[in-house]
Amino acid sequence: MSESEADTETGPLRRCAVTRQQGQPEDMIRFVVSPSSVITPDLGAKLPGRGIWLSARQDVVEQACKRGVFARAARCQVQIPDDLMFQIEKGLHQRMINVLGLARRAGQSVSGFTKVREMIARQQAAVIVHASDGSEDELRRLLSGARELPVIRTLSVKDLTQAFGRERVVNVALAHGGMASRLCCENGRFIGVAISAPQVRRTFSADGFEQAGQ
Repeated sequence: MSESEADTETGPLRRCAVTRQQGQPEDMIRFVVSPSSVITPDLGAKLPGRGIWLSARQDVVEQACKRGVFARAARCQVQIPDDLMFQIEKGLHQRMINVLGLARRAGQSVSGFTKVREMIARQQAAVIVHASDGSEDELRRLLSGARELPVIRTLSVKDLTQAFGRERVVNVALAHGGMASRLCCENGRFIGVAISAPQVRRTFSADGFEQAGQ
């Protein structure tokens, strides 16, 4: 299949228009051409029109812009916004906040050191969110003696506070289920494309120290 051929949107996988590698839709980024011929990120993969799929990586998006991949895939002249990468980063960032808000309203998450610690102790936590501007020492204390857990560190205290509507939120735990999986997917996409993201997802060992970075 040539690079100019648009990818099918049927079946369980999507093919990146740059790398030609297949991946799960939730791990990739879909783009569409707006009625005014502007390339538009469709982060929820719901907008009408022929989709152009890319791997969620900054270098891949940059290659697509430089090599005319969008125009060839769309089979028409398109406009690429100067701030396309910023649109993607900002959109994914907000989607993570939205997922946390949904998890809170659905009763699938808790916030605060004590509640998160209790959820970890009961082995009910699927993923931990610790504010990017939170304390490393506090995180180690939170995870001390716990089984290995994924830790997301892309969101700030301000972001977590926005999601939970409290004065100050540093630590969050999500229960096993769809919300936790969705947050991890959004976080993975954000890490791949973010211009200025810190180290964002880490797995800590039982003694609470960083085991591996992703």
